[in-house]
Amino acid sequence: MANLPLKDRLVIHFAHSAYRLAECLDARNKGIRCFQTWTPEETAGRMGEAHVVSMSGFWQNGFLDGPGALQYVQVCAAGYDQFDQARLSEADVRLANGSGVNMKAVSDHALALMLGLMRQIHVARDNQRNHHWRGMISDLSSREDELAGRTALIIGMGAIGGRVAKLARAFEMKTIGIRRNVDAIADIVDEAHSPSALPDLWARADFVILCCPLTAETANIVDAAALETMRPDAYLVNVARGGCVDEPALIDALHTGKIAGAGIDVTVEEPLHAGSPLWDCDNVILTPHTGGETRHYEENVIDILLGNLDRLWRGENDLYNQIV
Repeated sequence: MANLPLKDRLVIHFAHSAYRLAECLDARNKGIRCFQTWTPEETAGRMGEAHVVSMSGFWQNGFLDGPGALQYVQVCAAGYDQFDQARLSEADVRLANGSGVNMKAVSDHALALMLGLMRQIHVARDNQRNHHWRGMISDLSSREDELAGRTALIIGMGAIGGRVAKLARAFEMKTIGIRRNVDAIADIVDEAHSPSALPDLWARADFVILCCPLTAETANIVDAAALETMRPDAYLVNVARGGCVDEPALIDALHTGKIAGAGIDVTVEEPLHAGSPLWDCDNVILTPHTGGETRHYEENVIDILLGNLDRLWRGENDLYNQIV
């Protein structure tokens, strides 16, 4: 990688349809030139103007074929499966993701989905809209319930999964963490297992919580076989990526009572198409991939970006969250 231009000559291109990243950087008065594009078309038209790009969904691998001074891509999200790592390496372009940028937000969201499902907040909201005051229930299986004493199986024990485990334990839940390096999580979960143990763990979980990146190993990690093994009173919570779940198999499991319900922040197709059965599943709480969004999001991205720029200007080889 060529030496990154110094601060007075560096240009950063922010590309996102909603996040006000350039505005956030300008407010810090760092003396770094930047601009923002808001659509894929506008982004493609200005890709050759900057040394650093910060984006997520607007990325096209074809950007590496055009002229320009691009040296470093800072993903403004944790997921980076849309980036061709081999191509970036060949082009001598660094890639770092935003792991940790939404750690608190996504882990909070996972717990909110769990609490919502157990306390049936979605049902209460529907009753509110229908002006229906629900009476007391004799059927124990239909009542709201508690998290304490339940078992959370957390797949993906990075920053988000680790904090989900911490929050779950605060609610007096038992935690089972899945990670290739089990020694790294031994102190933050009640049990630590490698992914190979999953077939023996599905049936033990009251909640299966996905916090993993989408990779070849995690694609459809919750498939029809896993859903068949889960208990009928168990819930799936997905704050990872839609592709981590076999969506048709999940819909079947929700409709046939193979599992009790699901809290879903991510789907295979986004936006979710209007005809998806997920919209009308009474046992689903569905949010539109907003788990990571808070009023602090832009500031968190800029913190990572500026930290990595400082590393490059000091001549360091390793970036925070470096992928390539």
